[in-house]
Amino acid sequence: MAYEVSIIGGGLAGSEAALVLASHGVRVTLFEMRPHVQTGVHKTANLAELVCSNSLKSTRADSAAGMLKHELEVLASPLLRAALACAIPAGGALAVDREAFSRHITQMIEDEPLITVRREEVRSLDEVRATSDAVILATGPLTSDALSAELSALLGAEQLAFYDAAAPIVMADSLDESIIFKQSRYDESGSGDYLNAPLDKDEYASFIQALLAAERVVAKDFETKELFQACQPIEEVARAGFDAPRFGALKPVGLTDPRTGRRPYAAVQLRMEDANATSFNLVGFQTNLTFPAQREVFRMIPGLEHAEFARYGVMHRNTFLDAPKLLDAQGRLRLSEGESTRAPLFVVGQLSGTEGYCEAIRSGMNGALAALAHVTGRPLPPLPPKTAFGALMAHATDPQVKDYQPMHVNFGVMVPLDPPIKQKRERYAAYAARADEALTAYADALAEAGLWSAS
Repeated sequence: MAYEVSIIGGGLAGSEAALVLASHGVRVTLFEMRPHVQTGVHKTANLAELVCSNSLKSTRADSAAGMLKHELEVLASPLLRAALACAIPAGGALAVDREAFSRHITQMIEDEPLITVRREEVRSLDEVRATSDAVILATGPLTSDALSAELSALLGAEQLAFYDAAAPIVMADSLDESIIFKQSRYDESGSGDYLNAPLDKDEYASFIQALLAAERVVAKDFETKELFQACQPIEEVARAGFDAPRFGALKPVGLTDPRTGRRPYAAVQLRMEDANATSFNLVGFQTNLTFPAQREVFRMIPGLEHAEFARYGVMHRNTFLDAPKLLDAQGRLRLSEGESTRAPLFVVGQLSGTEGYCEAIRSGMNGALAALAHVTGRPLPPLPPKTAFGALMAHATDPQVKDYQPMHVNFGVMVPLDPPIKQKRERYAAYAARADEALTAYADALAEAGLWSAS
């Protein structure tokens, strides 16, 4: 029997879900509203376009982000393979050439005969559900107004909102190489993957003063609950205290300025944006400043006095569902009895209230497996809470969680070790070893149910 699953949204989660389902012989209709309906941050019509950082975070096996990548590797994620194929140097992190990455994934999907891409905005969930065996919602934090209204009407619950921000990108040939030095943290060889702009105490003080006085696009002081913590604008971090940026994005730890032979008072790190190293991202410099203010203030950073901006930082309003109230443990919307007899709705990616690139990819895979189990009538093994993504989903769908905010994978949501381990490095290694054991059992259960194959 041929099955039909519709996916709304062609970002990381939607693209992963489409490719996973097609690999199991399921026909997929993938709806993507771009380029006919654009957002405030996307620049191309490509699928899986990255609009914030180009880093997929740490690859260390004993980090939460590294544990998540291991899950994706073991479960044969198509998008992880694409990321590795488009990787560029980034120290201990996995970073990609963002344009090559999105082009690669777009080509993968266009080459898959079981996937039909429809470039149109979905304004009616009823129409999509009427022609589908299951529907996966992967519209992300920039869900269109029309679809947001549809969801509000369907769920009878208010969607929550927060503000998110992206960092600026500068051209490499506009940077002053006599000031900026190449080094990863704790790397004395000068062969590191980051550029560093050092600031002394007076330069730092002047920069912070100008940053706080600069004109903003959204002219308000944000409360913590309004901002996703991992993407707070640099000026909001500075508003928390004079030294706050020095303990965050501008921390000088592990760096040595070759001009002085000492650690700088503060340092701005720049990460390569493309494989040819023609542009660099200001790490941690998400911002709500106006474009003229960005030019004025960020050019105060030593080495960036003549910086040319390939992209200015932007800030935008994001939406996500109150996952603890609305989603079950597998990410399926809890609907009324009458609604439950129709094509089910699975929510993946940032719309579901998870945050992060690899989290979105793993969420898309999870939604695809849940939809596959539904259409084929096969049992769906529960997500093991001792894995990185299982712990994240357990937290995101726990009805006891109040005032929910989007969450990355992190050790804080994982099941505590028994007995506890005091030493941090040993504790993280134990988390990783335990997760690997749980992941192996989960993969075996998926294979037994006919939902996954190691090949």
